Amino acid sequence: MKKILSLSLFLTLLNFIANANGVIILEGNYQGKNLYIQNPFAGSGVGFCVFEVRVNGNVTTDEWNSSAFEIDFSAQQLKLGDKVEVKISHKDDCKPKVLNPEVLKPKSTFETVSISVDKDGTLKLQTKGETGKLTFVVEQFRWNKWVNVGEIEGKGTAGPNDYSFKIAPHSGENQFRVKQVDYTGKPRYSPVAKYRSMSPEVTFSPIKASKDITFSSETMFEIYDSYGNIVKKGFASMVDVSNLPKGIYYINFDNKTDQFVKK
Repeated sequence: MKKILSLSLFLTLLNFIANANGVIILEGNYQGKNLYIQNPFAGSGVGFCVFEVRVNGNVTTDEWNSSAFEIDFSAQQLKLGDKVEVKISHKDDCKPKVLNPEVLKPKSTFETVSISVDKDGTLKLQTKGETGKLTFVVEQFRWNKWVNVGEIEGKGTAGPNDYSFKIAPHSGENQFRVKQVDYTGKPRYSPVAKYRSMSPEVTFSPIKASKDITFSSETMFEIYDSYGNIVKKGFASMVDVSNLPKGIYYINFDNKTDQFVKK
């Protein structure tokens, strides 16, 4: 009976110890840099906080028994862009600090091999040197500014990688580019691709509207009030303006800017 109780107590103690431990999990992509960990003493004052580090499920040979240590990814034979999962197991009465977690976040490193728009109105992009999955934002130069017209999911591999995106050109000369924004917040741009559309210029009516604004063909548009606030935007051949207060409004459409009066 005593042996059964002792075994039960031992298993309970093991379960308590296991549950008393904490785990920090970091996920991302290998960018060629290592992680640095600040490792305090355990709350009991005996030993250091971290007692195990795993990279992609494998226990590392890094020296955890120190106040600071490095997780060396070179020993894992990783390639740039490879997925990485790091599990840092630590005692529950303390917590280590990851000093540079951003090194696992995707960074915009793409290089543009080519960018163009074919005669069918499809943007063709080829890149190389991607090291992490990031979205490409497709921009078009309209109304004296760059406008977001769509997105392409990046592949995040060294490449070369081929992408395509169906554009909606305005009349006349068009300009397109793509950009990526990583954790630094700084955008990385492709060169500009130019494309000339032979479609006729879009017009609208009426100048004084009570219900609808009608375009001569479908177009991207933005409507601003007299204070510069955007009140409507989209892609259409007709816009319902019946719910707008009376006054003067500015309208961006096709490749031009005009105004109308809501009566």
